[in-house]
Amino acid sequence: MKLRRTMLYVPGNNPNMVKDAHIYRSDSVMFDLEDSVSVREKDAARLLIFHALRCIDYETTETVVRINGLDTPFGRDDVEAMVRAQPDIIRLPKTETPEDIQMIDQKLTEVERQAGVEAGSIKLFAAIESARGVVNAYRIATSSERLVGIAFGAEDFVTNMHTSRSKPGTELFTARQEILLAARAAGLHAVDTVFADISDDEGFREEVGLIKNMGFDGKSVINPRQVGIVHSIYMPSVVEIKTARRIIRAIKRAEQEGSGVVAVNGKMIDKPVVDRARHTLDLAQASGIYLDEIEEEEING
Repeated sequence: MKLRRTMLYVPGNNPNMVKDAHIYRSDSVMFDLEDSVSVREKDAARLLIFHALRCIDYETTETVVRINGLDTPFGRDDVEAMVRAQPDIIRLPKTETPEDIQMIDQKLTEVERQAGVEAGSIKLFAAIESARGVVNAYRIATSSERLVGIAFGAEDFVTNMHTSRSKPGTELFTARQEILLAARAAGLHAVDTVFADISDDEGFREEVGLIKNMGFDGKSVINPRQVGIVHSIYMPSVVEIKTARRIIRAIKRAEQEGSGVVAVNGKMIDKPVVDRARHTLDLAQASGIYLDEIEEEEING
């Protein structure tokens, strides 16, 4: 199962950060050609990311490129270059309608055909950053088979809503819920917005705890030191891991014995519980927890 606990922003015009983006061990790195790059540097940033993706081995880190919108003078050139550079995902900013996604899907298919690239090989992430986008969230989420996730962009959203961000985040609650519901209904990942105050670790931890409890798969981050904080909060406890292992073992035994009834600690186990258990073990493995040591501890009491 693909984990997207962290998506680290990397300015597309910063060669040092681009070169070393994967060393911080975020699940995904997102090379930004949009807001963090000035108009004068758009072409240079595109060329830098093109060559980086062609020449640097980012190992197991998922590569994402946030392009400029197709309604800008730069978006179509971004698509032309990135199809040939072959990142894992293109992230479309300021997505407001399903037609936005369908338009870039069509453009990707056209350029893939021209470049001799397998159709559909590059996936899409839609960034929702406005009231209109939130209202259309489910239609956006079901608009293309290329879509693998939806990201929330709060900074543009609060501007659109004529407000500003507060520490409790009450102004974001409805948008977060709508985006999360749309993603889950469509079977996509949901990634929360950035936390801009990199000096406020306590506030950042609180917000990550909130979005984890809401059900988000992860968070966009703007500073490498935020990566470890997110991963530690998403890391399951030893108790959760042990419970998950017992559930998976019980399911395997039931399958071997041909039994349709499974119980762990006196509680009936059904498919949603099994799915959560598997996700817990995926998180444990990604967090560097050695499951064989957990198992040995269980055997030895």
